[in-house]
Parts: sequence; structure tokens; C-alpha cells
Amino acid sequence: MDLNSASTVVLQVLTQATSQDTAVLKPAEEQLKQWETQPGFYSVLLNIFTNHTLDINVRWLAVLYFKNGIDRYWRRVAPHALSEEEKSTLRAGLITNFNEPINQIATQIAVLIAKVARLDCPRQWPELIPTLIESVKVQDDLRQHRALLTFYHVTKTLASKRLAADRKLFYDLASGIYSFACSLWNHHTDTFLQQVSSGNEAAVLSSLERTLLSLKVLRKLTVNGFVEPHKNMEVMGFLHGIFERLKQFLECSRSIGTDNICRDRLEKTIILFTKVLLDFLDQHPFSFTPLIQRSLEFSVSYVFTEVGEGVTFERFIVQCMNLIKMIVKNYAYKPSKNFEDSSPETLEAHKIKMAFFTYPTLTEICRRLVSHYFLLTEEELTMWEEDPEGFTVEETGGDSWKYSLRPCTEVLFIDIFHEYNQTLTPVLLEMMQTLQGPTNVEDMNALLIKDAVYNAVGLAAYELFDSVDFDQWFKNQLLPELQVIHNRYKPLRRRVIWLIGQWISVKFKSDLRPMLYEAICNLLQDQDLVVRIETATTLKLTVDDFEFRTDQFLPYLETMFTLLFQLLQQVTECDTKMHVLHVLSCVIERVNMQIRPYVGCLVQYLPLLWKQSEEHNMLRCAILTTLIHLVQGLGADSKNLYPFLLPVIQLSTDVSQPPHVYLLEDGLELWLVTLENSPCITPELLRIFQNMSPLLELSSESLRTCFKIINGYIFLSSTEFLQTYAVGLCQSFCELLNEITTEGQVQVLKVVENALKVNPVLSPQMFQPILPCVFRGIIEGERYPVVMSTYLGVMGRVLLQNTSFFSSLLNEMAHKFNQEMDQLLGNMIEMWVDRMDNITQPERRKLSALALLSLLPSDNSCMLMSHLEEPKVTEDEEPPTEQDKRKKMLALKDPVHTVSLQQFIYEKLKAQQELLGEQGFQSLMETVDTEIVTQLQEFLQGF
Repeated sequence: MDLNSASTVVLQVLTQATSQDTAVLKPAEEQLKQWETQPGFYSVLLNIFTNHTLDINVRWLAVLYFKNGIDRYWRRVAPHALSEEEKSTLRAGLITNFNEPINQIATQIAVLIAKVARLDCPRQWPELIPTLIESVKVQDDLRQHRALLTFYHVTKTLASKRLAADRKLFYDLASGIYSFACSLWNHHTDTFLQQVSSGNEAAVLSSLERTLLSLKVLRKLTVNGFVEPHKNMEVMGFLHGIFERLKQFLECSRSIGTDNICRDRLEKTIILFTKVLLDFLDQHPFSFTPLIQRSLEFSVSYVFTEVGEGVTFERFIVQCMNLIKMIVKNYAYKPSKNFEDSSPETLEAHKIKMAFFTYPTLTEICRRLVSHYFLLTEEELTMWEEDPEGFTVEETGGDSWKYSLRPCTEVLFIDIFHEYNQTLTPVLLEMMQTLQGPTNVEDMNALLIKDAVYNAVGLAAYELFDSVDFDQWFKNQLLPELQVIHNRYKPLRRRVIWLIGQWISVKFKSDLRPMLYEAICNLLQDQDLVVRIETATTLKLTVDDFEFRTDQFLPYLETMFTLLFQLLQQVTECDTKMHVLHVLSCVIERVNMQIRPYVGCLVQYLPLLWKQSEEHNMLRCAILTTLIHLVQGLGADSKNLYPFLLPVIQLSTDVSQPPHVYLLEDGLELWLVTLENSPCITPELLRIFQNMSPLLELSSESLRTCFKIINGYIFLSSTEFLQTYAVGLCQSFCELLNEITTEGQVQVLKVVENALKVNPVLSPQMFQPILPCVFRGIIEGERYPVVMSTYLGVMGRVLLQNTSFFSSLLNEMAHKFNQEMDQLLGNMIEMWVDRMDNITQPERRKLSALALLSLLPSDNSCMLMSHLEEPKVTEDEEPPTEQDKRKKMLALKDPVHTVSLQQFIYEKLKAQQELLGEQGFQSLMETVDTEIVTQLQEFLQGF
């Protein structure tokens, strides 16, 4: 591609590719795609995006195409790879000038330079780092910033490489440039600190941007650039200096406004300081040991004393708490139970920790966490009033949960309490003791303090197991508090029911549960929505607990289910509806058939909710889960749900529909339980099997459920099902048998075996293409025992239950093997007998015996069933599904369960004797192993 002539053409097409008109856009994109592999194309793009007079959108697009080209064609082994000559020219052009005026384009150029560096630096591009170092020294502000931006992206990319050779190269690079990176950072940091009081916002922002970028470079070099960083004085000097720099930057926040871009950059820089410490601690815990004392002193003073007042902000406090938590929990700092087995480095770190966390320090941290950080804030209380559902989502882990203060303080409290529980348990018990009895509803501060202490007691439930008589506390203190209905007491009603939920699986007498259920019924009618939602959560924890007893719960079932349904209707947020649905599902699952009288309202509401949730796939997943438990609870009566249920299954399991990505797993489970509980086949239920063929092609982790669904159809209505779908299903199975694992092959063959068992007349014909493979596997002695066992099970069914089809199959295989039928049959029997020990299931062993004996005129008995007994179901057992009943009826007709093996052998041998005559039969028996003859005589004793 000639640069001069091509530039104009490429520029024109790039301009068209920025059009909003698809008629112009699409041909342009197609043309650019064709040019991607043309020599010289990327040189033209470089000329275009470095020409600052051209349209910004066109230059932006040129950068993106260049960047994508690096991913596809820069490697030497890539198809249509760029020539070494063109790559050399491009590398030189990329670092000629660092003067891009547009921030977004400058960032993209820095990223694409880093992509090339990942592949070529330093071997093919040794001049890159020296050029960047020289460029960040220039006085021109724009060039300096762009070079520093590129320096950061290159360092970040090279630091991310993980191969040993690449790590070695990065270690060498870090050692070579670390001094320069430190001096660069110190220079920009000092410049910023000098300018911050000048009032020149533009100058302050400019120097702060450079400080931030140079610190980003240092972070990557410090954390990833050294094997033993504690041995490098400059590295440790930089890390020790962070605390003083942090203090300086925090003080700067007093003179910078709270709502401008400088403030934003300042806070980002402060957070980056803490990230350096956290990353270094994570990657090099023992190298961090000299920093433990200083890190704890700094973090505790700013978070738990007046030092931080007026200068700290939420994200900084979160980072400091994370630093404390990582030191407290760090496995490298925990000695073995036998101290002598611990390394000196571990003992040194542990000693520093123990020296810092004295009784006064721990007590102060605990009290401050509870009495300061656990208190509900004005902002939270306002949100509770104005957006109760939003409040509950935030409390239980919304999108910003990970970085918000409340969960961070709670996790820190749990970790410290666990680590130092002997010290802190008396402190928390004392705080509990001061809060006995009711609290004045007019004293909001006292209510919030009690809420905070109760929060701590809930979080520390497992640690307090031996120290708190929770049953007495529940009866004497907590239950009366739940009965205070004043509006201002609602934070405590909500906290108490939450607290009970935390203790329910720790220490809560079964006899007290009816009292709790009574309280839950009352609270589900509370005037406050947050209290009702929290109560639903505790109900779920109660129902999920292993000590749950249905008989205790049933008297309250109708009331609770009705109130939960009303709550489901009332809430409007997707997350809250999902939560309440989940609670309903748990209740339905626990009480099973007992739910039938009460689900009418829910059954009527779910179609509406499904329609409303069209844009909310996660809510639809919750609806699917509810339907699964509902179908299991309704059993055969679930057929009444089919007008809603079957279209839901159809949509959820249709891989051509985008929602299947979210709904498929639950949709398949719903499909399966629907079949298992179906009393009979319907045309609509049969029709949705059309979704199965594409599902089998996916060969995903859902295959096991798919096989269960296929079995479900076979047990439900084998004739209609096989006549409609067996041809396509057999084709899918043949393809699967060549592609999937041994376990997958066994699953396919088990489906065929079930079909042969249920419908021995139709199934052999329908699955005829698979049976030669099975026959061949037996003859050739399949080496995997589990596969061989399944082969024998399949062939045993054909031989025993469809002799004529077996004869035709034997004839077909004799032609294929070019053998006489008798010879081939003899070979098969010999291999079958030889591999009988592969068969571990008693039913299959008996099946093989019956099948082989059927070749004689004779028959047998064990594992007999004479009539269908309805099993007695205890409270803890699941009642039989419709499919369970179908399997039982099938067993009544199955020769494996209805024919006496003893009788069968006797009759077959007798018939053989009559056929050969006494002398001929005796001659035959003399050819049999004497041990087998003895075993036969013992087995047939009495006949």
C-alpha cells in the first residue's frame, strides 16, 4: 500500500466509518476489514492519527484500528503478520513525538505502545525505555505528561507478564530505572506541595497529574520488580516515606475545596499510596515486616483517634481498615501451634503484632468500631425513610458494597474479634450489660447505640457461644423489644430480628421456635417495610436451619405464606422481589406437599411477575427457582400450571433466545421436575422437546440434566416420545458418542438402556444405528469397565426382551466381521462371561444371566416383586414423584424383577436336556468347569 496515494483513500473511508448512516458506515467498515492485512495499512493509520489537523473522530477510529491490528497481526506467527521492516518503522514513528493534544486519544496511543512493548521490549525495541526516560525530563508540559502517561502504561503491561524469562527481564528493568522513577516522583510531589498553597488551580492540577502518574509507575516497579525487595534500600526507603507523604497530602485536603477536579485527583493519589502498601503486603508479606508497626500506628491513629478528624474521607478509611485487617489475618504472620515449627520471619512479624495490639489498643478499637462506625448515620436513616428498599439492598450488599464503609468495618470487627476474642469478649459483654431493659424511644442516640451493640453481638455470635445464654436473653430481653411498636423503635425491631437470625444456627433451643414464629408473624405485619424485609430474611435462616421441624412450623404456615406473598406484591425493586421470592421458595421446599392449600394466590401472581420482569433476567431466575419448588410441592397437581409453566420452560431452554444465557440452568431443572411430577404426557409438554437437539450440541455442563430429561420422557410416554423424536435423538447420540468423555458415553448408553427396558419392541428399531457400536465394543473387549458394563446392559436388554431383533443384529454384525453367526455369537458370549466381573450392580448381573440363558431353552429367581407397595413416607423423606411411581410400575413388568433366576436356570437346562437327550446333555455338561457345575448344583438344590 503506497503511503502517499493510500492516505487520501484511507482517510476518506475512515471518515465514512464515523458516519451515523448505516448505508455509509457498513461498506466503509467492510473496506477497512479488507485492508487490515494489506502491507502499509498501519503506517497510513499512524500518519492519520498523528496528524492533529484532522477530525478527532477520524483520528480516534484510526487509533482503534491500529490497536486492534497489534492484537491480530503483530506477532511473527500470526496469519498475515506484519513484516519486520514495517514494524520497525511503526515503532520508531510511535515514539517520535509525545505531543497528542486530546486526552482520550493520548491514552489510546499510550495503550497501543504498551501492547507493542509487551511483544517487543526490550529485545526488538531497546530504545523505548531510554526514549521515555528522556521525554519525561523535558520542560514542555504536554510532552512531559504524554511521555509519563506512556511510561506508566508500558510499565503496567510489562509488570503483568508471568513467564519466568519475562519476569527476569522486568526485574532487570526495575533495577535499572528505579532510582530515576523515585527521583521523578519526588520531584513532581515536591512541586505539587509547593504549588498547593499558591491558589493557581491549573498549576496544582498539572503537577498533581504528574505526581499521580509517576506514583503509578513506582507502584508497579515496587510491587512487581524485585524478588526480595526488603534487600533494596531504595525500595524500602520509598515505602517508609509513604507515611510522611500521606500525612502531607491529607493536610493538603484542608486547603483544597471539597467539590472540584483537584480534590478528586488528590483523593485518588492518597488512595494510590494505600494501594502500594496493600499490594506490597499481599505480594511480599515478609518484606513488609519492617512496615507492620508503622502501618498499624498510622492506620489506627487516623481511623480510631482524633488525628483523622477533618482530613480523612470514606474510601481512605476503608483502605486503612483493609490494611489493619490484612496484617491481622495474614497467614504468614501466624505461628504454628508449636512455636518451634515456625520460621524466624513468622515469629518476628507475630512479635510486632502482639506488641502493638495491647489490651488498651484492642479495647479502644473495639469500642470505636461499635460506638462510632456501627452507628446508623443520618444519611442511612434518611434513605430508610425515603427509599426503604434501596436501604435494604445497600445493607445486604449492593453494587458499591465492596468499597463502602459499613461492610468494611463489620469485616474488620469480625476478624479482630476472632483473632483476639479472649481479650474482647469481656469488653462486648460489658457493653451488652449496660443496655439491659427497654430503651427510651425519645432518646434516639441511645436507640442507635443499642442497635450498634446488637449488631456486634450478631457478628460475633460464634465467638460468644460459651459466653452468652442466648435462650434466656431471647425470652427476657429480645422478645419484649420486638413487641415495642413505636415508630422510633423500628431500628431496634429490625436489628433484634436480624440478631436472632445470626444466632439461630449457633445457639437457639428448638422449644423456643414457636415463640419466634409468633414474633415473625407479627413482624411480617409491621408498619415498616424494612422491618418486614429483615423479618423475611430471618425466616429463611430459620427454615434453612438443620434443627427446623415441620410440625412446629405448620400452625403458622398459612399466616406466614399469606404475609410473604403480600410483601412480594408490595415491594417494587427487582433485588427485593428476588429476595422475597427466595424466602417463599425455601418455605415451599421445606414443607413440600403441605403448601398445596395456600399457593393459589402465588400461582395466579407469578405469570404477571414473569411478564413484568422481561428486562430482569436475574429476577426471572428467582421465579424459575420458585416454580421448581412449587412443582415439587404440588406434585401431579402441577399439571394445572402448564398454560404458564410450559411457555416459561420453552423460553428458558431455547438457545436461540438471548435470555437462555441466564435462564438455561434453572430452566432445565424446572423442565426435569415438571416431567418427574407429570401424571401424563400432553401435546404441549411433548412439543417443547424440540429445544433438546441444540442443547445436546452445546456439550456443556448441562448435559447430565438433559439426559435426565430424556429419561423422564421415556418413562412418561415412551411410544409417543420415541415415534416423534427418536430419529433426531439417535443422530445426536451418535455424534455425542464420538465427542464426549467416557462418563458422557455412559450417560448416553444409560438412556438407550432405559428406552430398551421401557419399550423393548420399539426402542431397538429407533436406536438401531447405535447398537452395532455397542456390539463391536463387547466383541473387541472395551477397556473401560464402566463402559463395558453399560454395553452389556444394553445388549442384555435386546437379547432378553427382543430376541428377533437380536438375531437380525447378529446377522448384520456377522457380515461386517466376515464371520459365521454361531462363531460370532460364541465370541460374544466368551467375552461377556469373561467381563461379568465388570458388572457391579446386582440388577445388571442378573440381567446378563437371564440374557445369556435365554439363548438356551431355560429361566431363574432373585430380586422378585409380586405387587406394588406404596412406601410409607416419613416426615423427613420426600414423597414419591409421579416418575417414581412410573419406575415402580415398570419394575413390575421387568424380567429382572419378575423372573426367578433359579427357576429360569432350571427350566432352561431341563429344556436343553430334553433337546439333546440324557447322554448328549451329559456330554455337554462334562465340558463345563467342575467348580461351576458344583455352584450350579448348590444353586438349584430343591429342584
